[in-house]
Amino acid sequence: MASTRGIFPVNEPSTTQVISLYRPLSLWARKASPMKSMLILVLLLGGALSSCHKNTPSDPPTTPATDPKANPPVTAPKTTPLPVHANLIPRDLLFGNPKKSGLQISPDGKKLAFIAPVKGVLNVWVQTIGASDARAVTTDTYRGIRGYFWSPDSGSILYAQDKGGNEDFRIYQTDVVKLTTRLLTPETGVRTSIVAVNKRHADTILISMNKRNKQLFDVYRLSLKTGKLTLDTQNPGNVLGWVADWNMKVRAALSMNDKGEKGLMVRTSTKAKWKTIRTWSALDSGGPVTFSKDGKHLIVLGNKGSDMTRLYSINLKNNKITEIFTNPKADLSGVAINPDTYKIEAVSTEYIYKEWKALDPTFKKDLDNMRKLAGKLRFGIVNRSYDNMKWVVAVGGPGHPAKYYLYERKGGTFSLLVETRRELKKYRLSTKEPVVIKARDGLDVVCYLAKPALPLPGKQPMVLLVHGGPWHQDKYTYTPMVQWLANRGYVTLEVNFRGSTGFGKKFLNAGNKEWGRKMQHDLTDAVKWAIANANVDPKRVGIMGGSYGGYATLAGVTFTPDLYAVGVDIVGPSSIITLLKSVPPYWKPMMAIFKTRVGDLATEEKMLKERSPLYHADRIKTPLAIFQGANDPRVKIHESNQIVKAIRKNKGKVLYVVYPDEGHGFRREPNRMDYIARTEGFLAKYLGGRAQPHKAIKGSTAEIR
Repeated sequence: MASTRGIFPVNEPSTTQVISLYRPLSLWARKASPMKSMLILVLLLGGALSSCHKNTPSDPPTTPATDPKANPPVTAPKTTPLPVHANLIPRDLLFGNPKKSGLQISPDGKKLAFIAPVKGVLNVWVQTIGASDARAVTTDTYRGIRGYFWSPDSGSILYAQDKGGNEDFRIYQTDVVKLTTRLLTPETGVRTSIVAVNKRHADTILISMNKRNKQLFDVYRLSLKTGKLTLDTQNPGNVLGWVADWNMKVRAALSMNDKGEKGLMVRTSTKAKWKTIRTWSALDSGGPVTFSKDGKHLIVLGNKGSDMTRLYSINLKNNKITEIFTNPKADLSGVAINPDTYKIEAVSTEYIYKEWKALDPTFKKDLDNMRKLAGKLRFGIVNRSYDNMKWVVAVGGPGHPAKYYLYERKGGTFSLLVETRRELKKYRLSTKEPVVIKARDGLDVVCYLAKPALPLPGKQPMVLLVHGGPWHQDKYTYTPMVQWLANRGYVTLEVNFRGSTGFGKKFLNAGNKEWGRKMQHDLTDAVKWAIANANVDPKRVGIMGGSYGGYATLAGVTFTPDLYAVGVDIVGPSSIITLLKSVPPYWKPMMAIFKTRVGDLATEEKMLKERSPLYHADRIKTPLAIFQGANDPRVKIHESNQIVKAIRKNKGKVLYVVYPDEGHGFRREPNRMDYIARTEGFLAKYLGGRAQPHKAIKGSTAEIR
């Protein structure tokens, strides 16, 4: 599955590179407020949105599988060509559970929490800053914990878990002293997300749940002391997300109607009526970020009347708009907000590289200190103590796995806390080369090209790695999947095809209703560019991706069957029609956006059928590997079942692997390592790259079907 979207880019990335097919309410990101993460996603998308014995791939060949007539011998490089298994980075160093990641400082600034394995399963650990007393405080024994946060009183850890990848998250609370854990939201078949956490309300948090109506999320007030749950704000039927003010009162909401038009709703108090003060069309993006401390202004992101997303303030008394920041080249990618004053301290944008700009003079010194530390690498604030004097800062970039530092503002000093993948220092990692490619209609497409640090002789095999979403953005950062492919000898290309986020409204809307057509043409044009400019062997090009990237893989081998020698699809939809008919109930309020971005089932079924690989499976001649989580609520297992059945009916080559305890992505380490190992052997068989031998992985539930 291609890499996680939105997780803080310089944090330890998700060890699978499958990006979700729109994460509508995946609010457990490691950035600021989870609710704000969802609202920013909504506004960026305009309201919408990774062993049947005989079929196991054989061991890779000992020489690259090239056609000697099509590829005449070339002069060997000065160094001796590498044996197939030499200089390989062990897969577990790239995709195994990190020894330590996801660091967060406690609100009182005295402790650090982090994620690390306990008997091979990720759990939350806590230690006193400056001491060697780290101990695991959670006791998960199967799926592992990926996201968590501190309670405001620094006394407990809160985290979410689902069952087998079904994404019905429930909230747990672990006391870091007593080491007791309790389930705060025991309801089954209900999805829970965080709306607000506030240091002035240490015993209470706001959560959203679709308990009353599976399609709608109401806000509840949850007591961390007693566990009591009280309905706070009922969804009137059209609200996608909520924002609370400084006093933990829900006073702003983002609504959507059946035409995909969004509305910014506010109220003066919890007893007052909602009033819509700003609207956006289905082709515009917009939504609330935060209130000012006095509650008289609302900070908003939106691109109404502009191409790029702007940050501005609305005076709630007279609706006067004051612009705060805009970048003519790229959308905003991050907003740093002071936890006490609620002032905007800095913003970041990302066209090719991530760039920060200080807006608050008092923040400039801190920003300069972080820039000096990071040099040319990416950096960002992971979280802060409540007195704002201690920060956890992450630094990383292509070829540089994340490092976490403790920043003490008083002295302006940084202390290294952890290098997340320290074992990789002994290996040669690849860099990413940014390239802007012209699509066939002249559109500029930002791509990243990674060349093997230890290339194979002659023309190079290549893997096109397609991001999911599709409303997502490949970035100039460390990506385990890219390092793995490049180390195996593949030129690796990431493409921000039209419809990707971050490049403005026109670029995003250029992807509307272009699944399988212009979005796919951008991928095709990028491959042809690489063949002409990057020493790529045209007979050894593979395509791979998760979620939408899985769809693009299926579309690639269906609509351009001569371009790819191999394809790897991870939880990808095979039919847009069946995908849209089987969305989770809590996606229903957002279906208007799918009509705008993807297509309308009621009026455009013929077009959607033309764009769906399932109905053209007879064209597929490329060998395919398909990986699927049985419990996936977004791209359900029938998407893979039906394309596999169609391919086999047409005598095509397909390896189909199902993980019965996974969902939209492979979270358990044994399953993740199994999927990576099988993919590596599959790519080596058809593209001739290097491969580490595949052995049975203990604990994996893989089923070859």
